[in-house]
Formats: sequence, C-alpha cells, structure tokens
Amino acid sequence: MSTVSAPTEHPPDLIDLRFLPAWVKQESTRYSDFEGEDAPDQFRPPREQQHRVHQRRGERRGKPRRDERAPRRERRDRPVAQREQRNDRPFVTREHRAEPEKLPELTVAFLPQTSAFENVAAQIKNATAAFSLYALARLFLQKPERYRVRLTAPETQPAFFRLSESSVIGGDRAALEASAFRLLRQEYYQSEVTLSDPVKGNFSSVARERSTGTLLGPTNHHEYQPQLRRFYEQRFSRRMSFPDFQRQIEIVSDPALVEQWKEEARKVTKFTTRREQAPQTFHSEQEAERHFREKHLPGLVLETREAEIDGVSSRQLRDRGFARVIENAWAAEERSPSKMMQELSGRFRAAGLHIFRHRKGMLFVSPIRPKPIEESSVSDSVRTILETMKTSPRITRKELATKLLGESGNEDARMKLASDLRWLVREGHVLEFNDGSLDLPRVKAKEPSSSPAEANATVEKVPASGTNPVIETSPAAAPELPHPVDYSPTTLSEGSIPV
Repeated sequence: MSTVSAPTEHPPDLIDLRFLPAWVKQESTRYSDFEGEDAPDQFRPPREQQHRVHQRRGERRGKPRRDERAPRRERRDRPVAQREQRNDRPFVTREHRAEPEKLPELTVAFLPQTSAFENVAAQIKNATAAFSLYALARLFLQKPERYRVRLTAPETQPAFFRLSESSVIGGDRAALEASAFRLLRQEYYQSEVTLSDPVKGNFSSVARERSTGTLLGPTNHHEYQPQLRRFYEQRFSRRMSFPDFQRQIEIVSDPALVEQWKEEARKVTKFTTRREQAPQTFHSEQEAERHFREKHLPGLVLETREAEIDGVSSRQLRDRGFARVIENAWAAEERSPSKMMQELSGRFRAAGLHIFRHRKGMLFVSPIRPKPIEESSVSDSVRTILETMKTSPRITRKELATKLLGESGNEDARMKLASDLRWLVREGHVLEFNDGSLDLPRVKAKEPSSSPAEANATVEKVPASGTNPVIETSPAAAPELPHPVDYSPTTLSEGSIPV
C-alpha cells in the first residue's frame, strides 16, 4: 500500500483561509490598474457618448431633447392655463386652498360646581388661615368635576340646540337627533339581555376593530354591515370619517375568536318602555329606536341661546366646533383665571367670608377681616410681636418664638406668647396664611383728622394679655385646614382643600 507524502512547502497562513469560490480566489487583473479619480482618460466615456446616452433616456421617457425645448424664460412666461394643460394634475392656486374650519362664536364662562364650592367654603370657615383666590380659582379648573360651563350665543349668531335638560348640546340638529336614543335610552327604556339559539353557519374568519378589539362578526353575515355602521356612530364618528374607520378593521382567521363572536351574537337585548301606562316590549334595538323617534324625540331637541352644562360633559361633546371653543376658553382661563376669581369672590362674600388684598395686591379669602392696629396702644409683649413681624415679613410661628424667646425659653413665656399671638390672629391684627406664615395687614393712608380726640377714638384698646386664651407655640398647634400643604401665593396643590 503506497502512502502519499506531505507537501514540502509550509502550510498557508490561517488568515488566508476565507472559504471563497474558486473564481473569487483567482487573481483578477481586469481592473488592477484602476486608480479611482486619478485613473487614465481611457477609462472615462467621451462627452459625445454621454450625450447620446442621455438623449436615448429622454426619448424612452417621452421627453423632448434639451435643444428642442423652449427657453426657460419663455416657459416661465406661459399663461397659467397652458401650464395646467401641461401638468397631469390640476394647478392649485392660493385662492383654491381649503380654509380652516370656522368655529362658532360663543361666550364661555366657567363656574364653580355647587357641592365643591360649599365644601371649600366650609373648610375656610372652620379655620383662621387666608387662602389665595388665584390659587383657589386654578384649583377649581384643574378637574372637570369641580366646575360648570355656561355657553351663550350672541344675537348676531344663530342659536344652538340642546337635548332636553341634559348636557348634550350642538349646532347641528340632525347630529343631535342621531345620538339622542343612545344618550337617553336608560331614561325611557329598561333593557334585559337574554340568550337566543346558537348562530348557524360555518365561518372561518371574523372582523375585528384594531384599537378596541371589538368583534364585529364575519363579513358575509347578514348583521355585519348594520353592526359596523352602529359601532362607528357610537364610538368613532366624532374623531374620524367612515372610510378611515374601515381601514382599522382587520380580518382574523382564528377559530377561538369565531366561537367567541358566536357566543356574543347569542345575546339578545329586549327593551321595555318606562314612561307609558301600558308598557311595550321591543326585541331589537332598531325597533326601540324607531319607537323613540316617533313618540319622544320631537319634543326633546330644544333651540336656545344659553345653556349651562357640567364640566365632564363639556369634554365629551360630539360637536367638534363646540368642543374646540370650550377647550380654547379653558386654556385661556387656566392661564389667567380672572373670570373664575370674580365668580368665587362674589360667592365667598355671600357665604360670609372676607376678600382682601395683600402681597403686591393679590386677592385672598379669609373668615377674619384684617384690621391694622396702632402699636402705641398695646402692651409691651404685643408691641414686641408686631415689631418683630414688621422687620421679618412672612415669618412662621416657630421662627417668631425662636427670635423672641430663644431656643430654650421657659414654659410660662411660651404660653404668654402663644396667648398674645392667638388673640392677634383671631382679631385680624395679624394675618396667618395656610402655609403657616404670618404677616401684618396692609395699612391704608388715613385722612387728616380734625382733632386729636377723634384720632384717638379710632384706636382700639387691647385688653391685658393675661385674659387671652392659651395655645401652644409649636408649629403642630397652628390653626390649619385638615390637609396642610406647602403653599405659595400663586400655587395651591390638590391636597390643601378637598373639593
């Protein structure tokens, strides 16, 4: 048996083993002399050859040759009609462009919700703190459950429509009538769901709406088209057109989903009238809606120029124009709630609270009327408190006690300071805000009096400090609302006043 001897040359380097085809491994000399941009001229096609290539491309595309075209200036000076004929699509000028949708002209006012306002007023009355009216107005506007919306149409504009006494309004009567049965169905009919016989037929696929996952049934079922149109009117008619809605429908070939649809299709809803002496029963939603349109709808759609609806319904209006007007008005009011502040100030005064200006003219509400006091007619302990607060505005109770008594003040001195401070706050001589800060009321310029006796008659005499009630000076004992928060004149957090 003969043996094959190993080659004498050294084995190739492993880096050369690229496992490529044989024709790739062969040395190629076809473009070995090519040097890129610095290649010789023989590798570049001549200009005449390039011109013929471009000419042939233009002929294949049906375009005239460059030398056969009209000069650029002549093409630019052609009338618009010729340019429209030359182009495949029509020429759209600025005059023919679609104008933005015109919104209805309505006056929108935001009002505090009655129960929420009563809760806030009760919280303020039970405390001695002052609250920023600006922060309270924004607190009411933060959630739609806390305000109501009043819409008024001017005399120069057509009136709008309202569905009975509900919060459904709009400028299109037909659109309002189309959604009336769905919105008022529970008031006029009692529904009962029963199971019918199983659906017969072999179905291999079922239509499903992508965003909600709702099964609409097989496309070849007799109830598919009515169900498709009904689902669009109930869920998507405000946001998109029907062709766009159809693009969201997908066909799913899943036996489990087909069986799920069959079980849902067995559910039959019966409707029984509520407001009739002899109740009638309808076995389909179409029959109940037909009865509703004949008996109840003609007297439900009212024409009006002013309506007041709740805040939640104002964000769910089907009329896009009305919804956009309310949204724009809310955004402007949220930035500068002047109208809501005016409404709140009137209601707070009617509830027995006091509105005053402080801190650069800002409005505050408090159960105590601010009353400045003369320092010359008070005791030394009270005068010390007033002088300290005058040099340190917006000081807290703890900081005031530290400045007057130090860190280690005795118990009797603390009790006396607490008693004086409580009397000053309850009489309105010192303002206490809901963040715990203290300040003196604003002093108005007094007119010159005719005699010193009249001037002294206006100064209130302060009783002895020992007769005042006693409270602790610790920050925890400061009169606050049930939910104290960090407060500034321009902001008020959610937890400060539960509404």
